[in-house]
Amino acid sequence: MSAALRRAQRTLSQHVWEIDAVKCSAVQRNSTHTHGRMYDRALFALCLLTLVLLQSAASCEVRPVLAQVPKRLPAGYVISEVTLKGCAAKPVAFTSSDPDFAVNTDGSIITVHGLEITTKQFSVLVQDENRLDWRVDIILSCKDELSQKSSSAAHKRTKRRWRPLPFSVVENDIPPFPKQLERIASDSAVNYSVYYEISGQGVTTDPKGLFILSKYSGMLSVTRAVDREQYPQFNFIARVFDLSGKETDQFLPITVNVEDQNDNAPEFIGGRFFTVEERCRAGTVIGQVNATDKDQANTARTLIKFTLHNATDMFSIGPSNGIITAKTNTLDREAQDKVYVEIEIRDMGGDPNGLFSRGTFVITLTDVNDNAPTFKEKLYKAKVQENQENVLVTRIPVEDKDLVNTPNWKALFEVTKGNESGNFRMETDPKTNEGLLYVIKGLDFEKTPLVNLEITARNEVPLVGTDTKWLSVPLELSVGDEDEGPEFNPDIIYLKVKENVANGTIIGTCKALDPENKNSNGIKYYKMTDPGNWITVVENTGELKTANTIDRESPLVHQDMYNITIRAVDESKKTGKGMVIIQIEDVNDNMPVILNPNPIVCNKDDKLSSVLVEAVDMDKSPYSTPFIFELGADHDGKWKLKDATASSVVLEQAEAMPTGLYSVPLLVKDLQGFGKEQTVNVRVCTCEREEYGMGVCGARSASASLGSLGILALVLSGLLLLLLSLLLIFICSTRREKLYISDDTGTGGMLLKSNTEAPGEEVKDGALMMIPGVGAEVVDGSLQSGLMESKNMTLASGRYGQFFQGGGMYNTTNQGFGTENFYSSGRFENNLYGNNTLQKSSNMSAQDTWKTNGFYLDRKLAYFGDEEEGRYADDLLKTYGDEGMGSPAGSVGCCSLLGEPESVDFLNTLGPKFKPLADICYTTNRTGN
Repeated sequence: MSAALRRAQRTLSQHVWEIDAVKCSAVQRNSTHTHGRMYDRALFALCLLTLVLLQSAASCEVRPVLAQVPKRLPAGYVISEVTLKGCAAKPVAFTSSDPDFAVNTDGSIITVHGLEITTKQFSVLVQDENRLDWRVDIILSCKDELSQKSSSAAHKRTKRRWRPLPFSVVENDIPPFPKQLERIASDSAVNYSVYYEISGQGVTTDPKGLFILSKYSGMLSVTRAVDREQYPQFNFIARVFDLSGKETDQFLPITVNVEDQNDNAPEFIGGRFFTVEERCRAGTVIGQVNATDKDQANTARTLIKFTLHNATDMFSIGPSNGIITAKTNTLDREAQDKVYVEIEIRDMGGDPNGLFSRGTFVITLTDVNDNAPTFKEKLYKAKVQENQENVLVTRIPVEDKDLVNTPNWKALFEVTKGNESGNFRMETDPKTNEGLLYVIKGLDFEKTPLVNLEITARNEVPLVGTDTKWLSVPLELSVGDEDEGPEFNPDIIYLKVKENVANGTIIGTCKALDPENKNSNGIKYYKMTDPGNWITVVENTGELKTANTIDRESPLVHQDMYNITIRAVDESKKTGKGMVIIQIEDVNDNMPVILNPNPIVCNKDDKLSSVLVEAVDMDKSPYSTPFIFELGADHDGKWKLKDATASSVVLEQAEAMPTGLYSVPLLVKDLQGFGKEQTVNVRVCTCEREEYGMGVCGARSASASLGSLGILALVLSGLLLLLLSLLLIFICSTRREKLYISDDTGTGGMLLKSNTEAPGEEVKDGALMMIPGVGAEVVDGSLQSGLMESKNMTLASGRYGQFFQGGGMYNTTNQGFGTENFYSSGRFENNLYGNNTLQKSSNMSAQDTWKTNGFYLDRKLAYFGDEEEGRYADDLLKTYGDEGMGSPAGSVGCCSLLGEPESVDFLNTLGPKFKPLADICYTTNRTGN
C-alpha cells in the first residue's frame, strides 16, 4: 500500500465507518423481510469484515519524532526511537531518508558519523509485518536555540495542520501570573467550530495546573514560576473537538522547554579531609576538591572556579580542577600538624557576579623522621660497684619531637666508645623512651676506677628531609672498690706436658694474687674440675703434679688439650677461679694395629686372589704413618705383599691354594720402627657370585638353602618341641594330693599362743617336738631349751623354728626391726595333706614321732614348692598388731579359752586367709565340749 493511499484511507476511514455501519444495519433489518436471507447474511458478514479491517488500520498512530540534541553530535549518538503506537502489526524494517542517520532494528535512531546541526528534518520509512509502509517524520533542533520551528505530522492531512511548535518558558519568572505563552490552532477550525483541550504533565499530572489553555482561542498560559532543576521540560498533548465533541484532528504533542537561569550556587561534594607527609616535595598532589552546580550543564552557569583564601604560602589549588598541591618542601608537622584551609567555588567562570560557596578543608601533615633524639644533659655521671654483673647503672632520658610511640620517636641506644671489652649493654624503656645502661661483665676497680663512655641515640628508622645527624653524649662511670677474692693472672694458664710422664711430676704452678695487696700470702688452692683425675694441686703453693698417667689418646682429650679448673681461697674465705689448659705432647706409645685381622679371600677360576690389609696407629705423626709392612719370619711363602701405601698393603696369594683358613704372620711398624708381629687369619673360599663388581663367597647362599632332609628335620624338631610343651603343661597343671595330718596325738586340740616364741606352759613333753639343729635339744622325747623359758624369744640371725602340735606343723618366724617384732606363721591346718591313714596314737614313741615328722616335713616342703592357687596364704612375712577394743572379731586370744560356751559362728565370716585358724578354733571348741 502506497503512502498516498494510506493517507486517503485514514482520511476517509471515519466516513466509511459511518456509511458502512448504516448500510450494514439496513441490510440486517431488511434481511428479515426478504426471501434472499442467505445472500443478506453473506453481505452482512462482508460488511463486518470491512469495518474491522478499516478500524484496525485507523487505530495506528504515527507521530512525528521531535528531539532536542546538542549542536555537535558524535558518531553513534542515539537520538530517539521510532514506534507505531496502536498498531496490531509490529514494525520489521526501517529506512532513513538521510544518509547521516541510521535506524537500528529496535527503532533507535543513531548518527552515522559526527556532525554539527542547528535544525534537521528527515523521515524514516517503517514497514510492518503486514507489509504496510508508514512514514515517520524526524525533527531535530539544537538545545541552545531559544526558538524552534514545529514540524508537520508524520501523516500530513491535506487540509488540516497544527501550528506553531515547540516553545519555552523562563524558570523562576516573576509575577503577575498567568502569563501567556503561545497560541495553538488547528486548520480544522476552518471547517468546524472547534474547541481545544490539553492533558499530561503540568496539566493533569504533577505539577498539576501549571499550564492552562483557553478553550476556544487556543491560548496557552503558565500559572506560576517553574524551577528548571526540578522540571527541565514538560511534555503534554493538545486535542481539538467540534461542538458535538468529535475530534477533528489528530492530537498534537506539545513540548515546553524551561530556560535555565543562574539561580543555584555551586556546592561541594566528597570528602573534606586530606593528608600529606611533612617535608614532601613542592608540587606533591595532596587531593582534589569536588564541586557541582545544579544549573544547566555545559554552560557558563556551571563553569566553576576554585580559589584558596588562606595558607597560600603552603598550598595551591587548581582554579579549574580543584587539585590541591604542596607549594613548598618545608611543611613541618611539629610546627603545625593540621592546616585548615578555606576554599571558594564560584560559577560563571569566577565572574564577580557569579554565585559562590565557601568551605573549610583539613589537611593533616603525617610524621616523618626529621628530628633526631636529643639529650637533656651535656654530660652524664653514674657509679657502680666493681664485680657487679647484669645490673642497671643509670637511665639516660632523651627528647624527640616526632610523633610519640612511632618508629620515628622510639630511640635506640648504643655505647659507641669505652665498651671495647663488652662490659656494657644498652636497652630502651618502651614507656619512657629512656636509655638503660647495664653492666653485664663485672668491672675491676684496681684496673679501671673510672670508665669514660660515649652514648649515641638513634631512631628505629633513618632520618629523612634534614641534614641533622645522630647525637652522642659522654658518660663518666665511677667504679666502687670492694674486698675481692684472689685473682689468677692470667685467668687461663697454658702448660705443656708429654703424655705418660711419671706420677708426681711437677708440670707447672698456678698463682693467684689478692687484688688489694697484690700478693698471694695465705691463699690456698683447690682443684674444682679434673675429668680424668690426672692432676693434683698442692694446697699451699699451687703446684700442679701428675697423679695418674696422662694419655693423649684418651677421649677426655680434645685436640691435644686437657682442661682443669682451680679455685683459690684467701684467709677471708673469698674465692677466685682460674683455668689451666694442658697441651699434651705425643709420644710413641702406640703400635700400629691391623683393623681387620680376619679377612676373606675369594678364589675364582684358579686365579690368584688378594685382600687389602689396613692398619691404624693412635699416635700422630711422626709416630704413626707411613707404616712398614713385612711378612713374619715364620711365613710359609704362600703369600706375598704388594702395593703398600701409608696405612695399607695388599696381601696376595703367591700360589694357588685350596679353600681353608690360613694364618699369615705380618710385621707392622710405624715410622719410628715401633711395632710388632701380628697374625692375619685369612679364610680362602670359592667365589659363587659377584656383588658390586667383587666376588662373594658361596657360604651365605649355602647356609641360606636347605635340602628336603633339612626341611624334614626342622619339621620333626618343631613337632617334638610342641609335644614336650604339651606334656609340661599337663604335668604342671595336675593338682597334687594334700596330706592330711591327724590330730589324734593326745594333745586335745589345744591352741598355742601366737605371741610367744616358745610354747605355752600347758604344752607337755609329748605334745611339742622341735626339729634338731635350730637351737634346741630333744631328750627322751622332751624339749629342753633354756631359751624357751623366755616369753618373747628372738631367733638370732633370722633363724627359723618349726613346731609340731597335735600332728600338724606350725612354722614361726621372728625378725627384729628396731623395737618391734614381726612374726610370720605357716599354715596350721588339720589334715592338711589329705592323708587320713597316717594317723598316730597319742602314746607313739618319740622315735616314731621323729620319723613321722621327717616324712611330713618332706611333704610340706614339696607343698610349699607348689605354686597352685589353692594355697590359702603366701609364705611371706606378715605383721600382726593388737586389734584393740571395738574389733568386730574380738581378740584372736579368744580361741585359746577352753570350755567357754560362746558361739563360734563368727568364725565363718573371717575370710579365706583366716580359715586355718578358724578350723583350729572350731576343733578346739568341739573337743572342749
